[in-house]
Amino acid sequence: MNKSKNDYTFEVIIRRMDQVLKADEKLTTEEKIKEAARIVFLKKGYAATKTRDIAEQAGLNLALLNYYFRSKEKLFEIIMMEKVQQLFAAIAPVFTDKETSLNTKIDLITTRYIDLLVKNTDLPLFVLSEIRNNPESFSKAIHVDDVLLKSHFVKQLAEKKPDVNPVQLIMSLLGMLIFPFIAKPVLQAAGAVNDKMFEQLMGERKELVSKWMKLLVR
Repeated sequence: MNKSKNDYTFEVIIRRMDQVLKADEKLTTEEKIKEAARIVFLKKGYAATKTRDIAEQAGLNLALLNYYFRSKEKLFEIIMMEKVQQLFAAIAPVFTDKETSLNTKIDLITTRYIDLLVKNTDLPLFVLSEIRNNPESFSKAIHVDDVLLKSHFVKQLAEKKPDVNPVQLIMSLLGMLIFPFIAKPVLQAAGAVNDKMFEQLMGERKELVSKWMKLLVR
């Protein structure tokens, strides 16, 4: 029996729907693996993590994980770059903005950074471990030279405080923002804070860090 034009059109639609479903399934599996990798890498660190750990976390067999990601190294590189970009994407536009005043930038950097880290408390330790192990690749990934050292923010700091190296001021700012999250596990183990108390302290710290930083560049 000869097929009508409508029959061929229907077959094309079915094939396209099947292709879309397979693409969605692939995307879902990849994202499931990546999410599992984020959890395991953050919990165990790179060295202690095995691909089998990630497969178990994702609820998949090891062969399927290896099909999508050939090595632990490649998967870690993908997750690491995501985390690095997440960490610096919050403040990079502020550093390079030529229209915003220095004091407003300090407020924006402080608020955005603390908000980001409150939602991702393991992020600083995860990124710091990679900075220690691969400083050159980290620097290239976030474009430290262009985004930070040659930024308009650095120029404003230099103009406001010509007797102080701007890098000193940036280190002071980032230290005040990041170190509490690094110290959090120790503070919790000592019974000094719980999650609710720590989040409250970080809310207060937005105003305090802005105030302290403005005093430094006054």
